[in-house]
Amino acid sequence: QVQLVESGGGLVQAGGSLRLSCAASGRFFSIKGMGWYRQAPAKQRELVAASGSGGMSNYAESVKGRFTISRDNGKNTVYLQMNSLKPEDTAVYYCNLVAAPYDYWGQGTQVTVSS
Repeated sequence: QVQLVESGGGLVQAGGSLRLSCAASGRFFSIKGMGWYRQAPAKQRELVAASGSGGMSNYAESVKGRFTISRDNGKNTVYLQMNSLKPEDTAVYYCNLVAAPYDYWGQGTQVTVSS
């Protein structure tokens, strides 16, 4: 059984920083990609950042220049460094692991940015 354990969420003032971590454990095939999604109240879940094979990364336009995704492949861990946080970044952040043919999700971690 695959588990994704997230950590690093919390409450921060606007302009502050947080670093999210997500460690994957269990049995799965070769990882195709890892990433982060978020869901704010009454909104759909959206992609924040993703890291694919070969080191390619992509970001939502709203976080470009502020967030950085990175991976430690030896530890099956993905990180999201979030700087210059804004109140509109407030959401539950979910870790995603793509190990074809399956998609796995973490339980979510709350990020709250106060103005």
